[in-house]
Amino acid sequence: MTILNVYNNNPLIDGRQSERAMLVRKGVQLLLHDMRHAVLPELPLSSGRRADLISLSEKGEIWIFEIKTSIEDFRVDRKWPEYRQHCDRMFFATHKDVPLDIFPEDCGLFLSDGYGAHIIREAPEHRLPPATRKSVTLNFSRAAAQRLLLAEWATGKSFASE
Repeated sequence: MTILNVYNNNPLIDGRQSERAMLVRKGVQLLLHDMRHAVLPELPLSSGRRADLISLSEKGEIWIFEIKTSIEDFRVDRKWPEYRQHCDRMFFATHKDVPLDIFPEDCGLFLSDGYGAHIIREAPEHRLPPATRKSVTLNFSRAAAQRLLLAEWATGKSFASE
């Protein structure tokens, strides 16, 4: 019997994010959960980009979050404007050690400490065209279902009736 598994078999953790980014993500996820949003991290988009966090509200509104953990992280990453073609609202999420004035005024802003988050600035709405909304929603749904299946399989439990 295996006592220690040296491999990460959790399909929900890919290991690319820093510990600080994971704390920011967790706080935002907790707030969005309280707001009754369905949330997925690291969703590949049809443009080839990957959203740090994407959420789907009860009304079907799609929000994308770009997590930034330092001034340098924000300055070197200029791909974020492309996310707007996949969402109704675009947000940045960060923590208390990053100056908030570096983030563009035309995006929303969340401040997270890992235990929760606060909306510092609402994001302006730019409604998606219906065909794009359908495509993003289907992508979201399929990814969520696939991740649920992989998480179930990762438990190593047999699902056969006994």
